[in-house]
Amino acid sequence: MSDIAPLRRFVQEMTRLADRAGGDEAALRGDGAALLSRLVADDTWLPDAFAAPHPERYSQYLLYCDPMERFSVVSFVWGPGQSTPVHDHTVWGLIGMLRGAEDAMNFAAGEAGAPLVKTGEERLTPGKVGAVSPAIGDIHAVANALADRPSISIHVYGANIGAVARHVFDPATGIAKGFVSGYSADAVPNLWDRSAEVRAALR
Repeated sequence: MSDIAPLRRFVQEMTRLADRAGGDEAALRGDGAALLSRLVADDTWLPDAFAAPHPERYSQYLLYCDPMERFSVVSFVWGPGQSTPVHDHTVWGLIGMLRGAEDAMNFAAGEAGAPLVKTGEERLTPGKVGAVSPAIGDIHAVANALADRPSISIHVYGANIGAVARHVFDPATGIAKGFVSGYSADAVPNLWDRSAEVRAALR
């Protein structure tokens, strides 16, 4: 059984950051990236139920959502060969690589009816953190970089990302279509049951 304490600490730290930063996105992304980097440096805390690949498509498991929906924490699990369509987020986001590797192809919107413009590629490996936002670049397609095993990344978004209206794009025409991602499970990890350690301290 995994020790989920690192995720609990991360949630507490992100909550303090959200309280302190308010709507300062640059501070949320910058300080949040440092917090996420520490979280993904440890590969032992993610419960197995939130690390399970689906045989046909990538999975997006909610790990935590701030009560005011100022941020959410999600594990993305990619089976071999799995990828996303080209999509946006409409809010800031941080991507920390926990296991495996992930390739992102980044785009910018061109003129109406014109193809998307490719702006670069990025590979994330364990411990690395990337960012997305309408302020710095928000359109990309992502794929598991490994053909023989799953990859897992931990994402932090500036909203309850599963309930945000977003877009997928036809890269050849730039045409956008609305979507809402939802989540791959109805449950979230129990971060707050520390009864075993409190009980042990009574002995």
